[in-house]
Amino acid sequence: MTGKKHEHIVKSIMPGSIAEELGIEPGDKLLSIDGQEIEDIFDYQFYVEDEEIVLLIEKQDGEQWELEIEKDADEQLGIEFGQGLMDEYRSCRNKCMFCFIDQMPPGMRPTLYFKDDDSRLSFLQGNYVTLTNMSDHDIERIIRYRLEPINISFQTTNPQLRCKMLHNRFAGDALKKVDRLFEGGIEMNGQIVLCKGENDGAELERTLSDLAELKNTVLSVAIVPVGVTQFRKESLKQVDKDCALQTIEIASKYNKVCCSDEFFILAEKAIPPAKYYGNFAQLEDGVGAIRMLLEDFKKLTLPKALKKPLKILFATSYAAKTALDEICSKLNRIKNLTAEVVPVKSNYWGRDITVAGLITTDDLIEALNGKEGDFTVIPSVMLRPYSEDFLDGKTLTYVKEQTGKEFFVIKNIYSMKELTEYLCRL
Repeated sequence: MTGKKHEHIVKSIMPGSIAEELGIEPGDKLLSIDGQEIEDIFDYQFYVEDEEIVLLIEKQDGEQWELEIEKDADEQLGIEFGQGLMDEYRSCRNKCMFCFIDQMPPGMRPTLYFKDDDSRLSFLQGNYVTLTNMSDHDIERIIRYRLEPINISFQTTNPQLRCKMLHNRFAGDALKKVDRLFEGGIEMNGQIVLCKGENDGAELERTLSDLAELKNTVLSVAIVPVGVTQFRKESLKQVDKDCALQTIEIASKYNKVCCSDEFFILAEKAIPPAKYYGNFAQLEDGVGAIRMLLEDFKKLTLPKALKKPLKILFATSYAAKTALDEICSKLNRIKNLTAEVVPVKSNYWGRDITVAGLITTDDLIEALNGKEGDFTVIPSVMLRPYSEDFLDGKTLTYVKEQTGKEFFVIKNIYSMKELTEYLCRL
């Protein structure tokens, strides 16, 4: 346990729950369970699973209640806390040469500038961690609670090179924690952000060979190209066609290693078949997203004709253009339907940035100017989750006002089912 004292304030109580029956109220503090201080949600869930537990609660007037509870093993107490993690998020201590956040301009949503490097979020949300701010205690808890798979941002297994790439003198030693996870039987997913002239070529060969030694504990390895924006202060080479071709060739020698879709686009090669991606374990890294979209589209039922003429525009990134061109060619076979792909150039970030999740309002507006259509289709990844906010803080309403266009937001970015079902109703 760390030296930090953990006191967890109760946010709310579920009606009819054990906690309500015991008189626990919002504003009370949970101090311990069975005499054990609770660090975060994982400690909490571990200890409340027992059929007999003792809670130490501090009321708002400072009085402490010791509550003995008998319950079913799977029965919850009905306590909700202010933070889902029941602890503060851990921020990144590195200054990685490839860090996208470090090359963002000012004026965007404040939350976008927070760099997390928290193994707990790796388990809960699929975030990648560098291991540089993980203690022995953290490793022990991962093994004890089986917090797997853990997603690790390797970049390289060369200790000296890793220190250079992460701008952290402890980054090389942090790789020793991988050995402990391996010994503990913890499953891992790996990520390599490929930087031309740094961790490519022979260094990539070394890294993939080392990871292969971890055998079945490594479930997958994703290789993604570094994103270089016009705001980057230090020199870093963009992955080009030759580098992409070389990387694809090297990766093909190893099982469970996949290159992101961008590599195949840069290499001017066809997107691989579905079997290349296995169970599509690294979709969030753009590994297999295009193939999944195309495979899903094959299964959808399309109408043979619409009752009246309709034109739809697909505003998308250059990375997704190939897939959407193929989809539009099939949609255009539907009588009375015209579908057109409108790729959006990233003037904001720089032309080398080609992913839909980074498209900003002004670039989208510029791309749509002069384009005629009944509505425009965009993927939900362009917007902040559960909102209409773009990265630059402007909204979809703003885009509508500037373009005079209606929009159809695809919620599931790996499927066109929402759109095709809508077309079938017309």
